[in-house]
Amino acid sequence: MYSEARPQAEVSDDPRLGDVVVGSDRLAERVRELGAQITADYADRPPLLVGVLKGAFVVMSDLARAVQLPVEIDFMAVASYGTATKSSGVVRIVKDLDTDLSNRDVLVVEDIVDSGLTLSYLRRNLLVRNTKSLEVCALLVKKGQQRVDLGIRYVGFTIPPAFVVGYGLDIAERYRNLADIRVYEDSASDRAKRA
Repeated sequence: MYSEARPQAEVSDDPRLGDVVVGSDRLAERVRELGAQITADYADRPPLLVGVLKGAFVVMSDLARAVQLPVEIDFMAVASYGTATKSSGVVRIVKDLDTDLSNRDVLVVEDIVDSGLTLSYLRRNLLVRNTKSLEVCALLVKKGQQRVDLGIRYVGFTIPPAFVVGYGLDIAERYRNLADIRVYEDSASDRAKRA
């Protein structure tokens, strides 16, 4: 027997959740648009979609269904945030790919790009694996926060530099199940827990 899931309204009413940055309807529409663009761009060479766990699992699932090609999927997990609201800049590969990237068209699917340091590291790491091509699809890019030029080919939304949760994004593994992307209001007690 299973326990009933907590209703979405209870999660959404959490006082630490601020304004909706991107609503669920707009997310669905934009992912469909990205899927159509990727389908057209890769029409003769279906890409390997590489999702960056854990945050990209929701957009990866929706995007894979929006791409009308026989894509393959793999995942890798990296850590650079821990329980903080800013990237530490130190990247660790927690789970590597199972697929050989040699001579493959690879499309990395990221949930959010903040400073860009994690993505820059990933690109370097994947390029030395002899990919045929390597592009990036980022659902969210924080405006004005990137420290390096990333040349992201597919961008869902450019958002203000606030910490956001929902649609796969989290703080300390919470709020990934929100349908919208919302600002997370960092409280003094939350900061003390992470210190």
